[in-house]
Amino acid sequence: MNHEHTTFESLQKHIGEILRSNASREERARAVAAEIHAAGDYRWVGIYDVTAQAISIIAYSGPGAPQYPSFPRDRGLTGQMLRTGQTVLVGDVTKDPNYLTAFGTTRSEMIVPVRVNGEIVGTLDVESERLNAFEDGDRVALERVANALAPLFA
Repeated sequence: MNHEHTTFESLQKHIGEILRSNASREERARAVAAEIHAAGDYRWVGIYDVTAQAISIIAYSGPGAPQYPSFPRDRGLTGQMLRTGQTVLVGDVTKDPNYLTAFGTTRSEMIVPVRVNGEIVGTLDVESERLNAFEDGDRVALERVANALAPLFA
């Protein structure tokens, strides 16, 4: 078993413990975002609600709030993810016309859907200041983590 796999298995277990706590939804979401942020050496991690009207931040961990705490469902990389239903991984956001600039230093971003009963109800948004910062292993691990987030949206 490789170290990365073990780290994300531990992360999933810890996320489950956080989500079962009696803390408020926002407190649990902040704690989960902080755990993911630390585990993956990411610059910024956000957890968003997806409603019929908009995408809205629940919590984040990193150097500040996003420029767009709420935006229409059809905008940005999240809009792209909603259209395809698949994780969006962009190695250089400056070259992607769908990117909404939330931080001027972001170079790579991954948007992972969170599903409850097959419906996308949220997203896990992970950003890096490095170009091509995410590999397929990151995608697989973060998709598993996103599955563990379902209780936050149920």
